[in-house]
Amino acid sequence: MTEQEAPQIEFPCDYPIKVMGEAHPELHAHVLQVMDIHAPGFDRSKITIRDSSKGRWQSITLVITATGKPQLSAIFEDLKTSGRVKMVL
Repeated sequence: MTEQEAPQIEFPCDYPIKVMGEAHPELHAHVLQVMDIHAPGFDRSKITIRDSSKGRWQSITLVITATGKPQLSAIFEDLKTSGRVKMVL
């Protein structure tokens, strides 16, 4: 592997996704809706939610079983359709 090649992900695999945005119930609902469409059956009990120090922002982290790059691309695209989402990692 050359220095410019990124390491390949072997699918299926556990894949963490972090969504950051405005702290609001709509943010959480949007994230769950997108995950239910693209990663049905993900473990909701392992969702981590962290608020910013002043409570204006929130990060939601969850782990899905990723099946391939098309699934991940669709998730990232759909998450960004909400104006409350500021960043997806």
